[in-house]
Amino acid sequence: MRTFRAPSNTSSRLRPRILLTVLTTVNLLNFVDRQILFAVFPAIQRDLSLSDAELGLAASAFIVVYMIVTPIAGLLGDRLRRLPVAAAGVALWSAATLVSGTVRGFPALLGARALVGVGEASYAPLSAAIISDSFPSEQRGSRLAIFNVAVPVGSALGYVAGAIIAEHFGWRAAFFMVGAPGFALAALMLLFTEPSRGAMERSEHAEPSRHTLAALLADPIYAITTVAMSALTFVLGALAAWMPTFLVRLHGLSLADAGTSFGLLTAATGLAGTALGGWLGDRARRRHPAGYLRVSGVGLLAAAPFAALAVFTERASVFWCATAFAEILVFLNVGPLNAVIVGVAAPAIRATAVAVNILAIHLLGDALSPWMVGALSDRLGLRAALSIMPPMLLLSGALCLAAGRFVAEPRLERDRAKGQNLTEPGN
Repeated sequence: MRTFRAPSNTSSRLRPRILLTVLTTVNLLNFVDRQILFAVFPAIQRDLSLSDAELGLAASAFIVVYMIVTPIAGLLGDRLRRLPVAAAGVALWSAATLVSGTVRGFPALLGARALVGVGEASYAPLSAAIISDSFPSEQRGSRLAIFNVAVPVGSALGYVAGAIIAEHFGWRAAFFMVGAPGFALAALMLLFTEPSRGAMERSEHAEPSRHTLAALLADPIYAITTVAMSALTFVLGALAAWMPTFLVRLHGLSLADAGTSFGLLTAATGLAGTALGGWLGDRARRRHPAGYLRVSGVGLLAAAPFAALAVFTERASVFWCATAFAEILVFLNVGPLNAVIVGVAAPAIRATAVAVNILAIHLLGDALSPWMVGALSDRLGLRAALSIMPPMLLLSGALCLAAGRFVAEPRLERDRAKGQNLTEPGN
């Protein structure tokens, strides 16, 4: 198969951007596919005679399998060519999505959604590693922000597209229309020449990288940032699961209006916040190696009071304004924090580093928060249950700033090393 090659005089600038565009498009489809199941829940339940528990288990099957397979995919990505492995994952989840539209019972639906988790786990960590090897370290925040714009936008599109397609053509057609494009995108990924590992590790501001997984896990920057991202993912999981219900119960919206309004707001704020965070993070990173963590820490600390106002206000106008500001400040951190994770790991284990991070943030974050908020709501009410979000945002922001204290200015490190050498015997 021939590989993609841009004209020689523009290849160094154009080819990475085209590859980023393709990977971002695939990631957008990734999140559309994740959310479309939720959009057609009522129709599937009616046609397949499923209980609420069975529907919930079908949703959980994806995230559980995704968490388990992601570290395995990361290890493969650090040992094999990454683009073919990622393309195979895209093809697998696309096939599983098509199968989801043909199922006639619960076991088949459960198996199909589990296979979607396998496919998507084979794509996410490898793509982040490929992007990090395609751009200089001082541009990673904005480039990973572009890639992760797919999270809010794709999720919102999944809700909207799923509902519209199901209404006009049936829920099975929704899976068919979302699954089919993945095969073309998988083939397109194979047309690119993969960037070599560590090709962009030339920045004078690059942090010391860890070459083994054990050393990486012991690194305070990686460990603390992962815990900070887990707290942030906890909040995002609670928002996604319970905010539409919050709008129905406490602000009197219909279920359709609540889902549509919150989905569109999240898409808009996610796009704005992610883009702004990538730009601010890169600017701060050029001034100091801890710039990404400082932008994230300040953004999360600033988001907490807006989140508290959104939860406790009785006025709808105040709720929407406060939620918009809170979400922009929350999504500010997507690009910078992912840039920290890929930046602290050596190129040889970068996919594994991203994979372990994904496992941790989902295991400690959105795999727990929907259930925990629901359990608290049964005892205290939904407003009181969602009041857990502002403290978690404060914790996440404080941890980001704490991790930033371990990032040293490289010139200071070199001067310190020279000073130690001069005092050694024989020098």
